[in-house]
Amino acid sequence: MRSEINPSSLYKQNYVFAKFALSFLLLGLAFRLFVSDSIRLSSSVIQEPPVSESITEAESPLASLPIPKADDGDSSATFTSNNESLSDRTETCDIFVGEWVPDPSGPLYTNESCHAIEGHQNCMKNGRPDSGYLHWRWTPRDCELPKFDPKKFLDTMKDKSWAFIGDSISRNHVQSLLCILSQAEEAIEVYHDKEYRSKRWYFPAHNFTLAVIWTPFLVKADIFEDLNGVSSSEIQLHLDKLDKKWTEQYKNYNYAVIAGGKWFLKTAIYHEKDTVMGCHYCPGKNLTELGFNYAYRKALQLVLNFVTNSEHRAFVFFRTTTPDHFENGEWFSGGTCNRTIPFKGGEVDLKDVDTIMRDIELEEVEKAVEMGSQKGVTVALLDTTQMSLLRPDAHPGPYRQFQPFAQDNNAQVQNDCLHWCLPGPIDSWNDLVMEMLVNLSKGNLH
Repeated sequence: MRSEINPSSLYKQNYVFAKFALSFLLLGLAFRLFVSDSIRLSSSVIQEPPVSESITEAESPLASLPIPKADDGDSSATFTSNNESLSDRTETCDIFVGEWVPDPSGPLYTNESCHAIEGHQNCMKNGRPDSGYLHWRWTPRDCELPKFDPKKFLDTMKDKSWAFIGDSISRNHVQSLLCILSQAEEAIEVYHDKEYRSKRWYFPAHNFTLAVIWTPFLVKADIFEDLNGVSSSEIQLHLDKLDKKWTEQYKNYNYAVIAGGKWFLKTAIYHEKDTVMGCHYCPGKNLTELGFNYAYRKALQLVLNFVTNSEHRAFVFFRTTTPDHFENGEWFSGGTCNRTIPFKGGEVDLKDVDTIMRDIELEEVEKAVEMGSQKGVTVALLDTTQMSLLRPDAHPGPYRQFQPFAQDNNAQVQNDCLHWCLPGPIDSWNDLVMEMLVNLSKGNLH
């Protein structure tokens, strides 16, 4: 039996089938394109960094801090960790409480890559034989502390200025910062005083100025010492007058790191309203022994009142006292510091004088923070005391001078167990500074 097939009908059926297949393919292609675009769009939204709260210029000089991008490249260079938000860290973490942990990566610079290190702190050049003290990193107890990023810091500080105000520890600190920043841009020294104690540097690519102003008492002082610390007369300390050396320059700086120090332990005669009120350690003078703590509190009150009442709205860090690690004597009586590893928490206590100074600092800075908040001035405590206490291994010791044992292995030399080798643990102070700046920019500094 032969089937009846109409050629015209077959052609129409094939045409309809082909049209349907083509429509189905076009519909599938459109759906795939739509899904693909949606995925890309969703991805781009997730990668967009969150918008931070704005800070007005009247509130803080940090108003122009840039919001860090999530795609800046190296994750170690970003301001926040990948695993937790900045607000989470600041709510639960005290960056001043922690421990020193081994760090195989070592410092950001060496004594060869940085030319700003003064001779007394250039331990490697001076012949210190060990290098283990270079391989430790400060780690807060409850969070990660990012390493200082010199490029980000300089970009953030474009058109701004910093001053470190204090004694030789402040100079030690500013050298550390200079060395770290030199890995991104070399600074030009544009000023120094006669004794090279106060200096100023300029970073032309960022129009950034960095300075150290040497004022060991912060208040007016008549000092009769040579550069080796030998006194010809008692220091005359005016506890109601600030040192104009720094107050007259204060208005030139957006940021200031201010610190007191060990100079208050020296023999001194105390003046107020041009009248001798007493002294500290002045036997035979027939004066009232007021104690260094009396002078230190008076000085800090005067300094912090000036800062909080100034019309110049700078951001001020107050750095706490730095403990020394002299053992078996003091700097003038054969004291040494020969340890080669950090202390662990609980293995060492602050000396009584350091405890007294730090307690005064905490009390007076707390008052200044409250007063500053009422007047639009930001004051913050940079508490480096405990972290520094744990590092007896990183002072110059005998290597404050060049090759001290070159002629005699048993030579009797003066040790420096107060200042810090560079590179050294003082570099971590700058990690704290950077973290505090970031916290402030996010409104999370407590």
